[in-house]
Amino acid sequence: MQADLRAMATRIRPGMRIALPVDYAGVSMAMTRPLIEHGAGDLDLLCVPTGGLQVDQLIGAGLVRGVETSAVSLGEAGGAPRFNQAVKDGAIRLRDATCPAIHAGLMAAQKGSPFMPMRGLIGTDVLRHRDDWRVIDNPFAPGGDPVVLIPAIHPDVAIFHAPMADRFGNVWIGRRRELAAMAYASTEALVTVERIVEHNLLADEMTAAGTLPALYVTAIAAAPRGAWPYGLWGEYGTETDELIRYARAARTEAGFAEYMAQEVPA
Repeated sequence: MQADLRAMATRIRPGMRIALPVDYAGVSMAMTRPLIEHGAGDLDLLCVPTGGLQVDQLIGAGLVRGVETSAVSLGEAGGAPRFNQAVKDGAIRLRDATCPAIHAGLMAAQKGSPFMPMRGLIGTDVLRHRDDWRVIDNPFAPGGDPVVLIPAIHPDVAIFHAPMADRFGNVWIGRRRELAAMAYASTEALVTVERIVEHNLLADEMTAAGTLPALYVTAIAAAPRGAWPYGLWGEYGTETDELIRYARAARTEAGFAEYMAQEVPA
């Protein structure tokens, strides 16, 4: 199950739907450059539920066909420049969603249901522009009680970073249950971790509740500081100055290319 970053990147094929986590939940920035070097394109990215630096860099590298998300930004560093430019140019297909809708679609997939109902979208412009969402009357109430059906979301691959895994393939994700939802709903899960430990995380009462079983993990690679410049809970903080440096450089294609040509600090 243990692999290196480049070997894991080769599991991505053109046209795949890739689930990526929000910036505070364990983004595998360590996988970004191997994915770009591998070069599988026409990817459809699912942001769970928002995207940031990794999404922007994959778009800037020309690998992305579409993005489903409730937002893409660099947080305190401002807008995501390559994403914003791609949207303006019509270079990617954008499917606007909401955070609850994305989580509902993943929940439907993990439960084996074709859809998940929710109400909060009624009357919104987001609903008006999503022809794959359906509005029906609640079958358990008198007429005139509409609900929205969100179809199950089945990513081909989930990619994320976590503090640790054990030699049996179990991954500790702590309270970041959205990572579990991504893995449950996806066909494969590629995970980078800070370290690999010898003891069984599922056998330890202190870690078992926050551990994703190996059954849902396809491959693991050790990548210390693998979320950098994002932070990782309990490990290190976000380096906002680096995000700002990227945001300034990536305003142009040339600046983006120059930034990406630089070696990533250890």
